[in-house]
Amino acid sequence: MSNKYLFLGCFFLSLCLSCSPSKEQPGDKKIIIGYAPGFRGLLEPLQIAASKLTHINYAFVNVRDSMAWLTNESTDTTNFRYLVGLKKVNPDLKILISLGGWSWSENFSDAVLTASSRKKFAKSCVDIIRLHQLDGVDIDWEYPGFKGEDNIFRPEDKENFTLMFQAIREELEELTKSTGQHHLLTTAIPCFQAFIDKTEMGKLQTYLDYINLMSYDFYVAGDTAGHHTNLFPSSNFDQEESGHKAVLAYIKAGVPASKLVLGMAFYGRSWFMKSADNHGINRPVDSVARGGGYSMIKDSISKKPGFVRYWDDQAKAPVLFNDSTFQMYSFDDEESIMHKCNYVIENNLGGVMFWQYASDPKLYLLDAVNKYLPH
Repeated sequence: MSNKYLFLGCFFLSLCLSCSPSKEQPGDKKIIIGYAPGFRGLLEPLQIAASKLTHINYAFVNVRDSMAWLTNESTDTTNFRYLVGLKKVNPDLKILISLGGWSWSENFSDAVLTASSRKKFAKSCVDIIRLHQLDGVDIDWEYPGFKGEDNIFRPEDKENFTLMFQAIREELEELTKSTGQHHLLTTAIPCFQAFIDKTEMGKLQTYLDYINLMSYDFYVAGDTAGHHTNLFPSSNFDQEESGHKAVLAYIKAGVPASKLVLGMAFYGRSWFMKSADNHGINRPVDSVARGGGYSMIKDSISKKPGFVRYWDDQAKAPVLFNDSTFQMYSFDDEESIMHKCNYVIENNLGGVMFWQYASDPKLYLLDAVNKYLPH
C-alpha cells in the first residue's frame, strides 16, 4: 500500500473511532459529587478534601413563600465562603446549592404551581448563586405527585416538575450572560418506579446537566430488610430495588446514561432480625436499630465481638451480622465502592455521588472512589 493510501486509511479509521459513541475509554473523566451537610452547622471543622471531589452540593436550602430560603442565613453564608475558598485547592471544583431534601420538600408543589410562582422561585434560586458566586442549583424534591414526609402534592406536579426545571434553566442562562460561565442544574431522585410514573423524565432531562440517583435507603422501615444500597439485586430482580435496576429504568424513561450519576451511601442502616437465616438479607425484621456513618462502622462496630462481615457476590454488597443478637448492618464499603466505580465506567454513566460527607470523616470511601474512578 502506498504512503498516500496508508495515510488516508489511518485518517478515516481515526475519524470513525473518534465519532463512535459506543464505548467510553478508561481514561475518560467522571464526576464525584459529595453532599455537604450544612444542616449540621459550620462545615469548616470537616476539613473537606477538595482535591478528591469535582462537585459539592450544599444541603440544604429551604423552600418557603415560593422562594429558595436560607433558613440559617448566618451559618449558610459562612459555609458558602468556606466552600468557595476550597477552589484555591481545586480551581475546577463546582459548588451547588441543594434545595429540599426529606424535611424541606413540603412547599415545592405550591412554589411551582403557576408560571408566576415558578418565575419567582427560579429567580430566588439564581439570586443565591449570583450573590455567593456559586456554580449551580440541585433540586431534591421528595416527592412530586405523591407523599414524602409532610409535603403538599397534587396531580399537576408531574408537569410542573418539568416546568420548574425549565424556569430555573432560563434564569441560569440569564446569569450566564453576565458571568460568561455555564451554570449547573441537577436533581437528586429516588430509585423506584412510582417516581418515574409521576414525572416526565425524558422531557425534563433536557434542562439538566446531571441526574443523581439516590440508590440507597432501599430498606428503611418495614417487615423485611436487606441491602439498602446494593448495586444488583440479591436474588430477585423484579422484587428488589438496586442501583442497576434504577439505571435501566431511567434510561428506558429517556435519560441518557451520561447524565446519570450513581449514588453511594457513606452510612449504614441496621436492624435486629428475627433469625440468623441468610445473615438477615431479605428476611423478617424484629426491630429497627441505629445505623451510623461508615468510619464508625469500620472502626468500631465491625470490631465488636460477634459481628462478622459477609459479602453478597450477587448484590455486590456487604453486611455485618451478629449471630448472637441477630443484628444486621447494611452499608457500602471499599469493595462495593470498587464495583460501583467499575459499573459507572463500563456503562458510560456520568459519575458518582454520595450522601453525605460527614458520615465518613476518615475518608475511607472517598479514598476508594478516587482510587477506582478517573476524575
